[in-house]
Amino acid sequence: MSGLPHDAPLAERAAAVNAGRVTATAGAKQAVGRIMTGETGPERLNAFISYNYEEATESAGAVDARIAGGASLPLAGVPVAVKDNICAIGMPTTCGSRMLADYRSPYDATVVRRLREAGAVVVGKTNLDEFGMGSSTENSAFGVTRNPHDITRVPGGSSGGSAAAVAGGLVPAALGSETGGSVRQPAAFCGIVGIKPSYGRVSRYGLVAYASSLDQVGVFGRTVADAALMLQLISGADPLDATTAQIAVPGLVAAARACAVPRVVGVPVEYFGDGLADDVRIACAAALDALRARGCEIREVTLPHTRYAVPAYYIIAPAEASANLARFDGVRYGLRAPNAASTGEVYEGTRSAGFGAEVKRRIMLGTYALSAGYHDEYYGTAQRVRTLIRRDFERVFADGVDVLFTPTTPTTAFRIGEKTEDPYAMYLSDIYTVTANLAALPAMSLPIGRSGALPIGGQLIAPRWHEAAMVSAGAALEAELAR
Repeated sequence: MSGLPHDAPLAERAAAVNAGRVTATAGAKQAVGRIMTGETGPERLNAFISYNYEEATESAGAVDARIAGGASLPLAGVPVAVKDNICAIGMPTTCGSRMLADYRSPYDATVVRRLREAGAVVVGKTNLDEFGMGSSTENSAFGVTRNPHDITRVPGGSSGGSAAAVAGGLVPAALGSETGGSVRQPAAFCGIVGIKPSYGRVSRYGLVAYASSLDQVGVFGRTVADAALMLQLISGADPLDATTAQIAVPGLVAAARACAVPRVVGVPVEYFGDGLADDVRIACAAALDALRARGCEIREVTLPHTRYAVPAYYIIAPAEASANLARFDGVRYGLRAPNAASTGEVYEGTRSAGFGAEVKRRIMLGTYALSAGYHDEYYGTAQRVRTLIRRDFERVFADGVDVLFTPTTPTTAFRIGEKTEDPYAMYLSDIYTVTANLAALPAMSLPIGRSGALPIGGQLIAPRWHEAAMVSAGAALEAELAR
């Protein structure tokens, strides 16, 4: 934005536009210019699937007109990116898949509409693992996204495009989505802040469904304050999504500003066992020391059913995906197999050509888990395990723990191609994040250190609907680590 650095805080950027010191149009042009420059050449991140200069400048002009008419907007002129499984008028919504390569949404998702109402300018749609199924953004029909800190490594997934765009300075904030850690894990790998809200806090209307009982829209920002502002503006009940809760949205911006440390921070022993890399363990210890220095009681706790989280998740999520993705059949929209002689051939040809290998793998897993004779043995058992995981968290929080602190990921970002031939190793990238999705809890990742050039993320998990306490604790930790 002319007159402001590209990494200025969101509130500062909006204040400059509201005061007339700079225009939203200038900010949009600068952002699209950064994207066009950053997304060309051998060093490109491939963070974006699409960006639209004319659409962005037109939207920014509308913001400038609103400001001239006397409006004061909390995100006035702030350029944002949107993960390409979230619908936005005037832009493709591909879900990173050949199946929807030419699809354009006729409506805005509720979260996109709320950002536009707040004055934000959507400048592009970001890359992702196809239909959100992946942990590295390598499973996209539009190519691999690269980590801004080391382009030989993954940015995490499935929201890797949004995370890379923010970490690479292409946009100051972005939307992602989570089913099992797809905001927090890439935030950790890319060294930024990522927040997953409580299930029901943010509308899913316009988010293309993967696993409906787990899916959530989340946010990325360079700081806790930026992410808190984004989350506050997209939160709240929505008549278009019956799963949103009729619960008041807390003052997340004020909470971030308060930097109030929690009284008791729980440290689950299950998250610090075998498989945790030494550099991540050391950074977590330093972060806990920082909280202790601010007067927090650090208490060891146990969440005994954590070891079942990954297997339960990889039954529940594929089972729901097999139902949700049945709509992509070559009849109603998207890709259609040519020269099919019957309805069955349309279905088979379209899905064979349109879905990638990982999506097919999960659909088959899910279909098997729901099949006659196996439904209760697999899906039913996984749902009962999910209840036990939720009760573990409830017990710990009822015992006086305010927030939990864990690593976000067991390692720093791995190399591109390192885990593509071993799906189970890839799935274990989510080992510390899936529990919050299964239990419907708010969770966030924030940078807590580095291992060479690579960032390390720490995770805070709070009781359901307690985003304000989590954000405040995150801001306090962020401030202490910056000393």
